Amino acid sequence: MKFLDEAKVYIRSGDGGAGSVSFRREKFVEFGGPDGGDGGRGGDVWVEAVNGLNTLIDFRFQQHFKAKTGMHGMGRNRTGANGTDVTLKVPVGTQIFEEDNETLIVDLTEEGQRFRLAKGGNGGFGNAYFKSSTNQAPNWANPGLEGEEKTIWLRLKLIADAGLVGLPNAGKSTFLATVTRARPKIANYPFTTLHPNLGVATVDGREFILADIPGLIEGAHEGVGIGDRFLGHVERTRVLLHLVSAQEENVGKAYKTVKHELEAYGNGLEEKPTLVALSQIDVLDKDELKKKAKELKKASGQEPFLLSAVTGAGMTDALRALRDVIVSDGGGLDDELPERTRKPRHRDLHDDDGDNDE
Repeated sequence: MKFLDEAKVYIRSGDGGAGSVSFRREKFVEFGGPDGGDGGRGGDVWVEAVNGLNTLIDFRFQQHFKAKTGMHGMGRNRTGANGTDVTLKVPVGTQIFEEDNETLIVDLTEEGQRFRLAKGGNGGFGNAYFKSSTNQAPNWANPGLEGEEKTIWLRLKLIADAGLVGLPNAGKSTFLATVTRARPKIANYPFTTLHPNLGVATVDGREFILADIPGLIEGAHEGVGIGDRFLGHVERTRVLLHLVSAQEENVGKAYKTVKHELEAYGNGLEEKPTLVALSQIDVLDKDELKKKAKELKKASGQEPFLLSAVTGAGMTDALRALRDVIVSDGGGLDDELPERTRKPRHRDLHDDDGDNDE
């Protein structure tokens, strides 16, 4: 499955149907009077957040959505049928913006949430509507009102409880693959991850959603590398896990580089609770590990977790720490359900064959 987190879409609601000009025609009824019916209402354009979707890829192949026009009114006081609505089905976490891509229309954060983006035009009145004591045979009717049209932007921000950040090759995808059933692409070169991945982690009977995003490098907020656009996918998280690879020559500098990019991006990420971990420690001997852990502690101001996906060292402790922050903030998946009945709200973002290249 290809991943797309932003799409531009044109929408138009239906025009209202025109009212009818008609007069009653029956044998032996000399003055039947007007009997033109009203036009039907044009269809609306709605957007709805649904489960089972985690990308906006469908909107790459269809960018125009038009609701149906209302039917015209007819004689014998028959009202035209209303136009059919159109519904855009989007993943939970999708934001809708005006054409300027800055003015927020609606933020869909819950499954089943609906919002009307464009209202259909009202149907016109038939000539029967205008009959009065002083005008018993009106010979005019109203046309239907036009529908609304606009261009909107869809922007997906994944719903996750915890997010993984760090430099490229810091071990984020490996961490995700180890603690969840997600299968992100893993390779020994920078920018292996080109789009976010989700997985559901379980520790001590509790579940929470973990998001892995592409790595950040110095200058990412200015567009260096693949930029910092994907940081939007961890804006909704309650806690971040900042991974620093033990293979970095200067772990303190590596930490500060990513920290600076988070601050430059803003949107509350710099204030979000953040845990720090030294990953890939299996490549170091004891003395080197002690030295780099001390250096990272000095740079971050907190005791880092020491992690190895190969040996499993520290993985459970890190998950428990993430869980504690999430639970203290009132989050977590299905906390009230028995363990065997819990079901993740999201599917892992990966292809069936495990290759998620963009």
